[in-house]
Amino acid sequence: MATHEQYYVPTQSKWPIIATIGLLTTVYGLGTWFNDLKAARPDSHGPLIFFVGGLFLAYMLFGWFGTVIKESRSGLYSAQMDRSFRWGMSWFIFSEVMFFAAFFGALFYVRVLAGPWLGGDGAKGVAHMLWPSFEFAWPLLNNPDSKLFPPPKEVISPWDLPLINTILLVSSSVTVTFAHHALRKGHRKPLKLWLALTILLGLTFLAFQATEYVEAYHELGLTLGSGIYGATFFMLTGFHGAHVTLGTIILTVMLVRILRGHFDPEHHFGFEAAAWYWHFVDVVWIGLFTFVYVL
Repeated sequence: MATHEQYYVPTQSKWPIIATIGLLTTVYGLGTWFNDLKAARPDSHGPLIFFVGGLFLAYMLFGWFGTVIKESRSGLYSAQMDRSFRWGMSWFIFSEVMFFAAFFGALFYVRVLAGPWLGGDGAKGVAHMLWPSFEFAWPLLNNPDSKLFPPPKEVISPWDLPLINTILLVSSSVTVTFAHHALRKGHRKPLKLWLALTILLGLTFLAFQATEYVEAYHELGLTLGSGIYGATFFMLTGFHGAHVTLGTIILTVMLVRILRGHFDPEHHFGFEAAAWYWHFVDVVWIGLFTFVYVL
């Protein structure tokens, strides 16, 4: 590992351009997919475009992070570069906090302001002319326009799969912390076991969430088109599930690197950054469980 304080400047890279193309294609495909679902178009090209964008992103992540790993293993990084990585990861997690804050803000706005106003709190105005008999209650099982947005039959009980998933994610925070402590002490075998257990807990969480989604769609009538409750439910839990998926992939890459002999007690920020991200995902889920399922 280099000890100099000179900042390492990498050579020109194609990966930012590929990342931009991948992100644009993925988001465009997702938007097309959702719009075509609303328009009931079975021949939509949205899923294919989304899949192609995902392949671009996978290629970019594999190549870009592979380059970073090679540079790190070659001893090209200094203490200054390590601080840069830490600040970069910190700001990235902060941006993720703001991302979820926007969705939580939308949820609170509907529950505290918009919903009660439509139900009669304050000056009803136009709402009174459109839906005079509407009464607001959360969870919203009686939409103002039930013909256009059929409400769900009932909501998901927080004390079934959501509670199990909460236990799984909280436990995974403990196991990844144990893995981190084992790495700092140079205990490779416990490190591998605790990290593998963390990955298993993450995969189990995703399997239970998929089961919950199937039940919500087919048995409860809770969908993205079932009004604001369904929209906020799936936006919050869906994006969180995407983050759990990404975090599980990151931890799997860390396990593969550890099996190949990477990291040591002094130099392991790649693993540490993955642990930071995983703890962030767990904290977000606690907020989801509290404000989406319970309250």
